[in-house]
Amino acid sequence: MSVQIHGSIAQEPEREWRKAIGHGLKGRCPHCGRGRLFRAFLKPVDTCEACGEPLHHQRADDLPPYVVITIVGHIIVGGLLLAEKYADWPMSLHMAIWPALTVLLSLILMQPVKGGVIGLQWALRMHGFGGEPDDRPERQPSPHQPSPAQPMPGQPGHHR
Repeated sequence: MSVQIHGSIAQEPEREWRKAIGHGLKGRCPHCGRGRLFRAFLKPVDTCEACGEPLHHQRADDLPPYVVITIVGHIIVGGLLLAEKYADWPMSLHMAIWPALTVLLSLILMQPVKGGVIGLQWALRMHGFGGEPDDRPERQPSPHQPSPAQPMPGQPGHHR
């Protein structure tokens, strides 16, 4: 992003994305690393309590679950394959361990991953984190009426 100052354009300093993601993974403000990032399990604060950085711009809604599913899936499938190859467990033990471990790992990883995504958005100045307002209108239901299905050629009601 560039800023115009007295007729010339100046580049804003780059933000360290590794540090921002690290702070986010720890549940801390991506800017200062001191303030809390979450006020509840997956509800980010609007503003950092330590440095005042606005954090309400975040749009980390869909990506964190996809990342968690990928990580947990690799762990669970790898563990399951190893258990099948090297252990002779009854099916009841498999049915008790793997679903419970899947849910537990997902719950443990969801908040840190969401924090990391918020940190990345902040570092890349996405969604208003760059100082420019995010003018994207809120999602509204589509006002259009569903169109009736068109009959296929050869079906009754199809006219040429």
